[in-house]
Amino acid sequence: HVQLVESGGGSVQAGGSLRLSCTASDLTYRDNSMGWFRQTSGGEREGVASIYAVDGSTYYADSVKGRFTISKDNAKNTLYLQMNNLKPEDSGMYYCAVVKNPTKVRAAGIGSADFGYWGQGTQVTVS
Repeated sequence: HVQLVESGGGSVQAGGSLRLSCTASDLTYRDNSMGWFRQTSGGEREGVASIYAVDGSTYYADSVKGRFTISKDNAKNTLYLQMNNLKPEDSGMYYCAVVKNPTKVRAAGIGSADFGYWGQGTQVTVS
């Protein structure tokens, strides 16, 4: 069965950087559009970034544009999220996930993403 494992979270000061990673079993990134979403302590979920399987196009929430970069290494079957210039409002649990509706995201943006198959998450705390 599909299993996603996120790592790389931690506690950083505002302005710092973190690089999240996500490895997968029983799923190949080459064939699936993937994304990251985060969930705050209050339970609010926000799609952060996605990468389209067909051509590698990337899509970001306005709140992270210019600071976050999503990428993947198909050979290592690993998804990444490079996060720079972190802000306290970036704090939350970060999850990598399969994007079930990539064509809609392509048209309407990351806010329309329907995520399926996510891991246990990795905590990011920015102070």
